[in-house]
Amino acid sequence: MKTKLFLLCAILWGWQSFSQNYTIEGKVTDNGKPLPGVSVYAKASNLGTVTGENGDYELEVSPGTYTFVFTFGNRREFKIDVNSDQTLNVDMSKAKEALDEVLVQAFRVNADSPITHSNFSKEEIEQRNLGQDIPVLLNVLPSVVSTTDAGNGVGYTSIRVRGSDASRVNVTLNGIPYNDQESQGSFWVNLPDFASSTENIQLQRGVGTSTNGSGAFGASLNILTEAKDDEPSAELSNSFGSFNTRRHTVEFGTGLLEDKFTFSGRLSQIKSDGYIDRAFSDLKSYFLQGTFKDGGTFIKALSFGGNNVTYQAWNGVDRETLENDRTFNPSGIYTDENGNTQFYDNEVDNYKQDHYQLHWNQRLNQNWSTNLSLNYTYGRGYFEQYEENADLAFHEIGPVNAGNETIEESDLIRRRWLDNDYYVINGTTTYTDSQIEFTSGLFYSYYTNDHFGEVIWSRFAGDSEIRDNYYFGNGTKKEFTAFSKATLKLNDKVSIFGDLQGRFVNYETSGLTSDKVNLLVDENFNFFNPKAGATFQINEDQQLYGSYGRAQREPRRRDFENGITNPEILDDFELGWRLDLGNSTINTNLYYMYYQDQMVLTGALDDVGAPIRETSGESYRLGLEIDADIRISDLFSTRPNLTLSRNKNIDFKANLDGEIRDLGETNISFSPEIIGANQFIYHPSETFQINLISKFVGKQYMGNIDSEVSLLDSFFTNDVNIVYEWKNPPLFKSVVFTGLVNNIFDVKYESNGYFFFFDSQTNAGQVQTIEGAGFYPQAGINFLAGMTLKF
Repeated sequence: MKTKLFLLCAILWGWQSFSQNYTIEGKVTDNGKPLPGVSVYAKASNLGTVTGENGDYELEVSPGTYTFVFTFGNRREFKIDVNSDQTLNVDMSKAKEALDEVLVQAFRVNADSPITHSNFSKEEIEQRNLGQDIPVLLNVLPSVVSTTDAGNGVGYTSIRVRGSDASRVNVTLNGIPYNDQESQGSFWVNLPDFASSTENIQLQRGVGTSTNGSGAFGASLNILTEAKDDEPSAELSNSFGSFNTRRHTVEFGTGLLEDKFTFSGRLSQIKSDGYIDRAFSDLKSYFLQGTFKDGGTFIKALSFGGNNVTYQAWNGVDRETLENDRTFNPSGIYTDENGNTQFYDNEVDNYKQDHYQLHWNQRLNQNWSTNLSLNYTYGRGYFEQYEENADLAFHEIGPVNAGNETIEESDLIRRRWLDNDYYVINGTTTYTDSQIEFTSGLFYSYYTNDHFGEVIWSRFAGDSEIRDNYYFGNGTKKEFTAFSKATLKLNDKVSIFGDLQGRFVNYETSGLTSDKVNLLVDENFNFFNPKAGATFQINEDQQLYGSYGRAQREPRRRDFENGITNPEILDDFELGWRLDLGNSTINTNLYYMYYQDQMVLTGALDDVGAPIRETSGESYRLGLEIDADIRISDLFSTRPNLTLSRNKNIDFKANLDGEIRDLGETNISFSPEIIGANQFIYHPSETFQINLISKFVGKQYMGNIDSEVSLLDSFFTNDVNIVYEWKNPPLFKSVVFTGLVNNIFDVKYESNGYFFFFDSQTNAGQVQTIEGAGFYPQAGINFLAGMTLKF
């Protein structure tokens, strides 16, 4: 309780202003005509508004240097030193067309929306982008917990939001779903260094607004890829750090050619030995894009992808090993012919993924615009395993006759493959004026995935051939979604929001699973997901909002393998209050998420390291989220956030000691009651910044039966981030130096783990439940340092 009170006080402390606020106001026009509905905001802040019927706007800000952005399908930016009240009139007829903004307009919300959300800007990304994955960068946001298998933020990383795992966080790239269609997870290791090609990110917590792909049961994560400036540019970035981690990135942009075309691209390589033994990563990625703009026509074509070769580190360690040898990695272990323990050197994931996107936005007039998006994603790869004393018959090899002996088991090396194709077509239409914003869209996708296994070596191979398949299966998923949503401004005080979505899914499978079990599925799911909300402007400084949303989602492939066929349903209620005092903002949100047949993690892992899920019947999550951005003085600011929550299975049953027991109300797995973070920033100048980043995650159960064995301890870590920009040096536009020291107090902690239990018969013939747990240790103090040369 003391910890809760301390964190709550830290959130609320200091929001009073220590300096005078000033007003920036003006009129936005288009060739002299007032332009309503223009978004006006200050970069890297929560300050924003929309122009009224006469094109007027007003923002109250504290002293400082700001970049004010005006967007209305096109875009203008103004960098201003604010030390007095100022008038800034803007003519949007001279603005740059901002194709990047319209790509995600249908799936994002603005500052006044009744949807709980956080924005993560390009500036914030660049400050800490030294090769760690996007989940690690987003760890500072409310209700977010990130984890990594290798222990240092490179390789396999994952994110949880409000206790919901990555398979329940809907991720889109420029409005195109990124979650794998069968496992529903997002594998960031397949897009290494994607943060370097990201313009901004919006995290909508809870159900959020309508989006494409599987329903959001914890959050929606919408990523907008980078938009290059009209001026030619080039960047060369290199970073180095602990565990032999290094990142090398080169970027270019042609600038505007013939006043219509731009081309840009990036190549990256990231390597790391990892904190965990042998948990190395060898990651390569690319990003290419071209844009065309002429009048009201905007076209953007992209190709991006990556190749990851990552040594497996998904097995974790038990508690005894954790205490004696934290970095031990059991993956690849085997015993040679002499009885010596060895580790196979190629126990790796090797996966490639290529994405091709085409976006065409057409502005028909001042009010109407359309957007058409096409996508093709090609993924293929395998993980390789050394299997000791493997069943030859299972692998379609044996038995093998060797002289007078029949060999039924042998050491072998196998690969288990995925080979998939994903096609998407998506279209939206948007109408905007001073009173209403209306968007309607249609989405169709087709996904097919081959699952197969092959043996590439066996000590006793008989008459088998290399790469003979020992199992083969296929999964096909088709999805059609239609939605319409609108925000209506009733008056200066009240606006209402409505969103209707129909989602229709067909999933079919054929062939065998990796366990060589027939999996024949042909299921149709028809979901209707309504959402509604309202925002009430109390005064210039305060705002109330409330919303309700329903989400439904289908089981994933592994759920069907485990006999689960029912969809899960979520009803999400949100009530929030926003306070904006110019130099300080505070957002509070109370949420209640009621689930039917929620797919909760059991705590156990399957044979590829993926979490196993089970249906929990009725369950709920009740929580309070607070986040703030407080400018303490001209030199110091702080950005704290805190989540206090209660996450319960209402009537949970489990098989314990040979019988089904009704455990009543239990804690939902991997759902800490307290999550807090803070950034304390010292910014003496525009070119220099020091940021102390703190993160607290409370204790959590890794299973649903409230076993003490399944407890994952709380942890509190602190990082220091330093950024300095040397402007106008010889030969370059600027040179940016970045340093990041993680876990500065060298805390030993585990951010993730697993829990299992099973019944065993004792010598006396009694049935007794056996419990066990594993943990994923994270690195102690470690560093990354980088330099970016901008041409």
